This record gives sequence, C-alpha cells and structure tokens, in this order.
Amino acid sequence: MEKVILEHIDITPGLCGGKPRIAGHRIKVQDVVIWHEKMGMSPDEIIYHHPSITLADVYAALAYYHTHRQEIRQQIEAGETLAKQLQGNQPSLVQNILNQRYGKEN
Repeated sequence: MEKVILEHIDITPGLCGGKPRIAGHRIKVQDVVIWHEKMGMSPDEIIYHHPSITLADVYAALAYYHTHRQEIRQQIEAGETLAKQLQGNQPSLVQNILNQRYGKEN
C-alpha cells in the first residue's frame, strides 16, 4: 500500500471486525464505498455528513477500495447477507405502521 494511503487507512485486529477503516475513526472503507457507489454520494457529500473525516480520507478509502476491490466487495456482500438473515420474515417497522394505518394485516 502506498505511503499516502497508509496515513489514512488502518487495519486493527479487534476493531471494526479487523476491516480496513479510516485512521482514527470507526468509518470502514466499505462504508465509504457504499455511500459513494450505492447511494451516489460525492466525496464532498460524504464529508458534509461526516465532518470528522477529511476529503483526503475519503479519497484514500476509495483508492484502497480500487486496489482491494474483491476483498471489499466480499465484505459488503457478507454484511448484506447477514442483514437479510437477521431480518428474516419480519416486515420493517415502517411497513407495520403502514399496514396498521391502512387496515392491512401483517
């Protein structure tokens, strides 16, 4: 990993599941990737919503991702799979409220 990226990205066993994260923060590289690629947020929008990180942190996270794309994508997919398993057959709270409000059964 390049020296500049090393200044911004840490991997610490036992912290954030040992996943790469922005140094000094609990914001994982995969979080930045999700915000940028899946939610369409620009780097400027990311730092607007997370003012404790810098633009350099965001770009370092994206650079790390592009160097370790397969690893980060696997982490994202594993998280999505776990979320689906935890949700199970339960509808969301919002869906329950809408069902109650409009007379639909669960």
